[in-house]
Amino acid sequence: MKKETRPKFLGGGNIAIKVPPHQFESTIVFCRDIIGLKQLDQVGQSVVFEFGMNRLWIDNVSSISQAEIWLELKTPDTAQAAAYLRENGVTRCDEIENLPEGFKGFCISSPASIIHLVASDEQT
Repeated sequence: MKKETRPKFLGGGNIAIKVPPHQFESTIVFCRDIIGLKQLDQVGQSVVFEFGMNRLWIDNVSSISQAEIWLELKTPDTAQAAAYLRENGVTRCDEIENLPEGFKGFCISSPASIIHLVASDEQT
């Protein structure tokens, strides 16, 4: 079986640490007060820090019991990326997070169970 031509993937500007509520405040204190990361914003249940050229999102997630790292991938054609990933047996897990209406993207899991948000490079 022929595998579809690989689309272009680039690391996105966002890294997320999904944290259960009992670790959220101490994680914020660690990032801001102990490590000294610059806090950029607070969006709902998330605090955003400057992390070099990236944004580090600390998300308070009540449905998990331990922290998870999520990475962002950017691609110019999410439909082509979805077809390519499906053809190559990559697990799609869109149910893991409700993405905004009209968002051009989806979630996948790597073999190591790291979630990757695959998003159009047109979106920030």
